[in-house]
Amino acid sequence: MEKKLRSQGWFGKTGKDGFIYRAWMKNQGIPDYEFRDKPVIGICNTWSELTPCNAHFRELAESVKRGISEAGGFPVEFPVMSLGETLIKPTAMIYRNLVSMDVEESIRANPLDGVVLLCGCDKTTPALVMGACSVNIPTIVVSGGSMLTGKYQGHDIGTSDIWRFNDAVRTGNMSQEELTVAEACMARSRGHCAVMGTASTMACMVESLGLSLPGNAAIPAADSRRKVMAQLSGIRIVEMVKENLKPSDILSRKAFENAIIINAALGGSTNFIIHLLAIAGRIEIPLELNDFDTLSANIPFIVNLQPSGRYFMEDFYYAGGLPAVMKELEHHLNNSCLTVNGKTIQENYHSAKCYNREIIASVDQPFNSLAGVAILKGNLCENGAVIKPSAASPHLLNHSGKAVVFEDIDDYKSRIDLADLEVDETSILVLKNVGPIGYPGMPEVGNMALPKKILTKGIHDMIRISDGRMSGTGFGTVILHASPEAALGGNFAMVQNGDVIHLDVANRILNLEISEHELQKRKENWRSSHKNYGRGYISLYQQQVEQAHLGADMSFLKGNSGSEVTRDSH
Repeated sequence: MEKKLRSQGWFGKTGKDGFIYRAWMKNQGIPDYEFRDKPVIGICNTWSELTPCNAHFRELAESVKRGISEAGGFPVEFPVMSLGETLIKPTAMIYRNLVSMDVEESIRANPLDGVVLLCGCDKTTPALVMGACSVNIPTIVVSGGSMLTGKYQGHDIGTSDIWRFNDAVRTGNMSQEELTVAEACMARSRGHCAVMGTASTMACMVESLGLSLPGNAAIPAADSRRKVMAQLSGIRIVEMVKENLKPSDILSRKAFENAIIINAALGGSTNFIIHLLAIAGRIEIPLELNDFDTLSANIPFIVNLQPSGRYFMEDFYYAGGLPAVMKELEHHLNNSCLTVNGKTIQENYHSAKCYNREIIASVDQPFNSLAGVAILKGNLCENGAVIKPSAASPHLLNHSGKAVVFEDIDDYKSRIDLADLEVDETSILVLKNVGPIGYPGMPEVGNMALPKKILTKGIHDMIRISDGRMSGTGFGTVILHASPEAALGGNFAMVQNGDVIHLDVANRILNLEISEHELQKRKENWRSSHKNYGRGYISLYQQQVEQAHLGADMSFLKGNSGSEVTRDSH
């Protein structure tokens, strides 16, 4: 027996309620046969001119609409709050959970049988997926694609080069005029960051999970095949509604394991961890921080892309894209996992080929022997911390050094370039109070720029530790997401200048080398210094946000409420 369309709970009604639902659709010039007996498909669009990465989404939505109409569905486009990583202050991360609420309620409250999520810039992907999972109607993701590789003075460049340019300007090796020229050379087309930063990592994540059609992750935004992918996704979502294929049918524990394994092979963003944990919490799949270490430990790092390697997302697509990576990882993956096209991941990648071994290496001869991600434990991070060894300096992965402590981001900015800052290349920079509650919002400041006095010595990496995050485009020996954060008064809050910190990545250790007695004494004298906001969403966020090792979602948003609306509005 064919399942009744959810939208007919609106448009199929008789009497006053049905009159109102249909009449106000007809005022757009739409005859009622368009929405009365067809699957109504929502296109959740994060287009915004304030989100430059997603500024081509109105055009992309038209391709999705063509596919929906072609398959016999009725497309309806709706906006949600859009998070542009490049412009939003203080950090887009603080609004990820808010957007997820916007998406969840927009889908549940409206006559939709299925939904297409248009997402690209970093937080738009996890936010939209989180919200859709909490409703659990047929859902497919269409990513916006990366921008074309930048070209500057005969060299390929991307977002990761911003950090290098910044250091060059600070040391006098690059002028402000040259930096301004490089801006346009880097951002020369539509799309999100051209490296394996968070946006590209998120696109790979949804394909790894099975939430997008195969090949979605790597097509550049400017490539006409991105529009073809959008149209095919529009066709497929109508079929998914008829099959009643929902996120809960796709997002099994094994699908999450696949995403973790594939991310390790990609050298993906550390932000992947915090977003995947949040998505798992919405779809009620048990997932813990340690799972990322366990599942990543023996996975070869095989994709040679910035920031951990040399090449760019455009090159990755031409080399075979994510299906070619999956094919290489065949013996590591859960190959029977279902995807949105109704096939298993193995069926989707079985004919994939690699066309450039400099970009996608083989499992037998990986690009880098270092793991893509490692989870650290120790008395400095009772609930864990994250490091990306593939983007770190090997000589610093087992190191002890004296802490140079910055109590917050303002303290860091005011002192980092002082001539009398007591620091050398063996020191460990520690930045507190940039976690979910303390900042608030957990900004991407963990890859702190090094002191100018260190840069002028020709040194470009030091160990840096914070309770914040870093951009997926960032690199270096950077330890992130220290949990519990300093604002809660855990051990991380107790670090003082001159304390010795020991890092041993191979053994997953991060320890503050002081006695338990001294640690307890400091805790007794500790006083919170972060600002509590008294109103609005920021106040709600500070009260309800969970710690990084849990995904930094709001505690009251865990789980889902389903798609049923029990009361009419008239």
